[in-house]
Amino acid sequence: MDDPLLIAPCNALVNHTKPQPFELSFYTSSCQSCKKLYLYPSFCLMHSNRKIVHIDMDAFFASVEQLDDPTLRGKPLIVGGSPDSRGVVAACSYEARKFGIHSAMSAAKAARLCPHAIFTRPRMSRYREVSAQIMEIFHEYTDLIEPLSVDEAFLDLTVNTFCEPSASILANKIRRDIFSRTGLTASAGVSCNKFLAKVATDINKPNGITVIPPHLVLDFLGRLPIGKFYGVGSATEKKMERIGVKNGSDLRRFTREELVFHFGKSGKFFFDICRGEDPRPVESSSVRKSIGSETTLSEDILEMEIIHQILEQQADSVAHSLARRNFGGYTLTLKVRYHDFTTITRSATMKSPLFSSEDIMLCLPRLLAATEAGQRKVRLLGITVSTLFTKNTTPIQLRLPFTMEYTDNW
Repeated sequence: MDDPLLIAPCNALVNHTKPQPFELSFYTSSCQSCKKLYLYPSFCLMHSNRKIVHIDMDAFFASVEQLDDPTLRGKPLIVGGSPDSRGVVAACSYEARKFGIHSAMSAAKAARLCPHAIFTRPRMSRYREVSAQIMEIFHEYTDLIEPLSVDEAFLDLTVNTFCEPSASILANKIRRDIFSRTGLTASAGVSCNKFLAKVATDINKPNGITVIPPHLVLDFLGRLPIGKFYGVGSATEKKMERIGVKNGSDLRRFTREELVFHFGKSGKFFFDICRGEDPRPVESSSVRKSIGSETTLSEDILEMEIIHQILEQQADSVAHSLARRNFGGYTLTLKVRYHDFTTITRSATMKSPLFSSEDIMLCLPRLLAATEAGQRKVRLLGITVSTLFTKNTTPIQLRLPFTMEYTDNW
């Protein structure tokens, strides 16, 4: 399936005018390509080398419920409180959204809008479990990951473990990996900063990707309805409409001081984002404690031969991830979920470190023997290596050197 790709036609000229004198105190350096003054030289809109991806799972809670219970697929599903109580909608399927249902709506109102909707209680532990699988996939590409919630995150792919300069290629690979391992779809936004990537994600939802390269940003934002700007809520949208702002072009007519007058401190933010400028880095505070791979099977499996094949593939994936980071580990964990959703884990800490897929496969049989795989049908398998350490050898350079040169390879 080809993913939809949005590239907005560019009819606007980028005006690289010199900042006014009062603005100079905000800037410390200049873009090496165009000499425009910026707080950070690498964040010049037209010559930014950053490749930021925003991944957002499609109707995550509802999709997990439909994945686990195929009878719910294609039906209006609401995850949240009961309509008989004062509950609210936590999430809903796309089938339910067609009736005007959305998150934070009262369950009673949702039931009135769609009387035949199916209500189910949230299972947060299950959602966190699937989220961990997805985050593990992200870590196969980069460790610069900033989770926003259990179902979305920013990834900085400027430097990545595949040495791939095209962020759109990587974003599609990530989406395919998510689908093949979890059965769930995700949407992606690709651009040169977090604000633009976040806005882009919503353009082709669900199960789509939108790319906004730097040279098309101003035209794209100029035509974007103001309510589509990330950070502009319904109340702010109404206030902007009262002063004649309907899209990004309208917003760019106001000076920074005028926007601060109308919107307070947020005015500075609005001044920057309508110009596509967002210097915020992807902030990752997590330290890798484990590396693993999990697969939710498309059908329940009883045959040990197939189970062994899946575990071999996972061992290869984990070993590859260890090698890319120059890691080894001492603890191996096997996770098995049976057809009735009973989940067990079996772990062992080895005297010798685990580096390769062969190391992992040598230790797996005794863990597998401690499960009922082959006797009970299996719907999920997972391998994790923990107690990580860095090998005392010089890591192989797998990363791209940072460069300020502009590239249109998106």
